[in-house]
Amino acid sequence: MTTEGIAIGEDGQPRCAWHGNLDDYRRYHDEEWGRPVTDDTRLFEKICLEGFQSGLSWLTILRKRENFRTAFCGFDFDKVAAFADTDIERCVADPGIIRHRGKIVSTVNNARRAQALKAEFGSLARYFWGFEPGTEERPASVTRAWIATNPTSQTSVRLSKDLKKRGWTFVGPTTVYAFMQAMGMVNDHLDGCICRLRVEALRDALQRP
Repeated sequence: MTTEGIAIGEDGQPRCAWHGNLDDYRRYHDEEWGRPVTDDTRLFEKICLEGFQSGLSWLTILRKRENFRTAFCGFDFDKVAAFADTDIERCVADPGIIRHRGKIVSTVNNARRAQALKAEFGSLARYFWGFEPGTEERPASVTRAWIATNPTSQTSVRLSKDLKKRGWTFVGPTTVYAFMQAMGMVNDHLDGCICRLRVEALRDALQRP
């Protein structure tokens, strides 16, 4: 049963319906999506994978994530920043990931830009969480209709512009908003989803960088 974007699972619990009741997708919804992240490596992974997702389904990326981690040294951006042309060609030839040369080159470029961000701000976490939107930008309740009509936000536009100014690529406002959702900068679990209050409690308890 699905009502206003909420699906009742086999366990009788209401969740955002987008996971389609697929085991791996449901685990991602329940255990990862929207939970606040402050680890730099995980943040770099998330923004890179959102870039790879552009034009594709997130499920495709999720199911290739371990292959991406292997190809990109666990998304250690210091290691990725040192990639040579031979590493790029290795990735382009890797059937386990998305073999889009532009996105692969972008990941290496963004690793170097991440190093610059860390040098300036002390951590990627401090930079990204510094863009956390205030309550005036968020609705009192999050519904499927609101999500559907707001694939970007004022903050994602502002963060996208700043990243691009700093030389990042594949970081348009829509990609950045998806990153903000994934890393927990915003809580877009729908009202009625069992994860919404759990995630909000984690966000309330979070010590911002």
